[in-house]
Amino acid sequence: MKTIQLGNSDLFITRIGFGAWAIGGDWQFGWGGQDDVKSVQAIHRALELGVNWIDTAAVYGLGHSEDVVARALKEWHGPRPYVFTKCGMVWDDKREVSYSLRADSVRQECEASLRRLKTNVIDLYQIHWPADDLNETVEGWMELAKLQKEGKVRWIGVSNASVAELEKLAGIAPITSLQPPYSLLRREIEAEQLKWCPAAKVGVIVYSPMASGLLTGAMTRARIAALPAGDWRGKNEQFREPKLSKNLQLVERLRVVGARHGRAPGQMAIAWALRNPAVTGAIVGARSARQIEEMVGAVDIQLMQSEIAEIEGTQA
Repeated sequence: MKTIQLGNSDLFITRIGFGAWAIGGDWQFGWGGQDDVKSVQAIHRALELGVNWIDTAAVYGLGHSEDVVARALKEWHGPRPYVFTKCGMVWDDKREVSYSLRADSVRQECEASLRRLKTNVIDLYQIHWPADDLNETVEGWMELAKLQKEGKVRWIGVSNASVAELEKLAGIAPITSLQPPYSLLRREIEAEQLKWCPAAKVGVIVYSPMASGLLTGAMTRARIAALPAGDWRGKNEQFREPKLSKNLQLVERLRVVGARHGRAPGQMAIAWALRNPAVTGAIVGARSARQIEEMVGAVDIQLMQSEIAEIEGTQA
């Protein structure tokens, strides 16, 4: 796969990265129980197909996702991919999740992630969610900058941040990347973040370009109704009426346009996200080798303006 420079870093990443949220398994914001063997196979298949970065977080599965990533890399015999992870979401002995960007908490999280990932340095360390209190976000960001200077992390970024927060943090230490949600169902960042980041030389790696599976074409009403109790999507408004019918109509438009390219709706959804020149790469989650095989081809799709309008439902 071709690579592109991520922001101000020396990392050249593929347009698609492996997303390790779902493989974390069963937790408060999880996707239900997962098969770790299949998760490892999915990571290996992504690497075989040329993907060169994995995005995870300490909180995914309360540490389990990082454990699975470490296992996959231990068993992998090819070039080591970049590993990105995040801090700011913590949990207690009762498995209840809370948020903290206090300096001591950030440092403890980093040390724990290094242990779980079995590495001496994290390629990209990101604030998962800014705190409600901007001062706390600043405190956490200053600690990330210290960890970078100490060589524990190579580059630092943020996720889910507003332009106001980005501007504040950029005045303290350079931001390598922003990780926001971006899909046909979530386009809020087009108004501000996707304009600010290129001007500031901040890379953008978007998450959930397939809207957590909703835009893959495989998510039917019956399948949604049968989601396990531990799958957070069953409670999400996009998977429920009145939004569900409109979303499934969008999937059909993706299917129609995709058929002309010989591609599935999910690939078209990823290609739509990557069409924006401000987007450096897209995080694509997979829980099996088959799923990743179906999605990596999205990097080769070139959408015409008429097709974009057709997908968006805005054609004349």
